Amino acid sequence: MTSRHLLQPDWELQTSLAGLPLQRLLDQNIKALVLDVDRTLIPRRQSQLPPAVEQWLILAKPHLRIHLFSNNPSRRRIGAVADQLDLPYTISAGKPRRSTLRRVLAELDLPPRQVAVVGDRLFTDVLVGNRLGLFTVLAKPVDVHGMPCRVDHLQRLEVRLARLVGADLKG
Repeated sequence: MTSRHLLQPDWELQTSLAGLPLQRLLDQNIKALVLDVDRTLIPRRQSQLPPAVEQWLILAKPHLRIHLFSNNPSRRRIGAVADQLDLPYTISAGKPRRSTLRRVLAELDLPPRQVAVVGDRLFTDVLVGNRLGLFTVLAKPVDVHGMPCRVDHLQRLEVRLARLVGADLKG
């Protein structure tokens, strides 16, 4: 697989997770979500889910198995988010390395294309998902209201770098 394909999400949202159309995931035969936490579910330095994100997760939970998957090493911070909705979670995931995500996938016991990884980072979330054949969704980083951050320099930089190697991204 070329670097262009490894950095190309299956779905590039122009909104945050709170605006992701749940039915479109279900129409793709997605049965489980592996969700990044920092900047995808909660804003930087926060541990409380924005109400719009919490509502989206409440709506999704009856239809999809959900696992929180974070490179953040803070069991207290990531665990607090997981506890809000009684979700399993992994800290210190080591994305884009595959080993930790392989363990989560073994627990889910689903074909890779029935699992979507959703995150705000190309070089961690999308890359690890594509390396394992998952359905990948690039979301805009979230603000305290659950809406997309107006300015995100890191995602913008990653999009520019990915375009340099041939990825077709709107950014």
